Amino acid sequence: MPAGQASSPTQAADASDDRLATLLRSHRRLFVLTGAGCSTDSGIPDYRDRAGAWKRPPPIAFGPFMAEPLTRARYWARSMIGWRSFGQARPNRAHHALAALEAADRIELLVTQNVDGLHQAANSRAVVDLHGRLDGVRCMQCGARLPRADFQAELEALNPDWRDFVAPVAPDGDADLDGVDFSGFRVPAHAACGGILKPDVVFFGESVPRQRVLAASDALSRADAMLVVGSSLMVYSGYRFALAAAERGIPLVSINRGLTRADALLSFKVEEDCGDALARAVAATVLQPCGISDGA
Repeated sequence: MPAGQASSPTQAADASDDRLATLLRSHRRLFVLTGAGCSTDSGIPDYRDRAGAWKRPPPIAFGPFMAEPLTRARYWARSMIGWRSFGQARPNRAHHALAALEAADRIELLVTQNVDGLHQAANSRAVVDLHGRLDGVRCMQCGARLPRADFQAELEALNPDWRDFVAPVAPDGDADLDGVDFSGFRVPAHAACGGILKPDVVFFGESVPRQRVLAASDALSRADAMLVVGSSLMVYSGYRFALAAAERGIPLVSINRGLTRADALLSFKVEEDCGDALARAVAATVLQPCGISDGA
């Protein structure tokens, strides 16, 4: 290209494709970290804009949920409505591309900040759900766990007047249902011990379980590159792994539209839709894996 001539968007995309495909071909022990941007094509909204700022109020915090019955009622009412859409979400091309990489024995571990279970639905197996899974419910007194589907049925049976509410789904699986009196919404306690029931996910103000962090850190110590997919890394629970990768001196690459907290640490960044970029790069690496060809 002549000096001083700017590259076209197509040329820039081709260059990104080449760099990403080269990374996937030349590093066989990838540590992959995914965030909300990986699931937006499945109909689950993300949290932040291109500048890394909140698009909406931050998710519920642990302290108020545990201390305030009205806060719990508000959460579970919104969640009961949001679950109808969230629970029906299906994997998109980004999930399938990462599953294909694992099947090709190129992923050491996939750590997701998402709580939707879509990586497992796409047949990824080496997955750590860093922040838990929304398809489970946990008793905060005795520690028992129960399927979200069962608890959903109980909520709907106790609150028949709420079944017809419709509201847009929110990133954390609840719904944008505001201007409503939640005081009459009934939230059951755990039948066995009377404890408070909470989704089996890490709320703001909670710590990620230590065993998950240790499992992820151990895998990162064996990895030869780190790939961040659809995360701004604004939350420290994920950012810590980018810091660790940079300290080790292994390549650190991001696929994300907009600012990330780790921009200064990145080897390079692909500012493109996660599914598009991954599908092309994986197809070039593992020869058109099932479900993610250019015609998918």
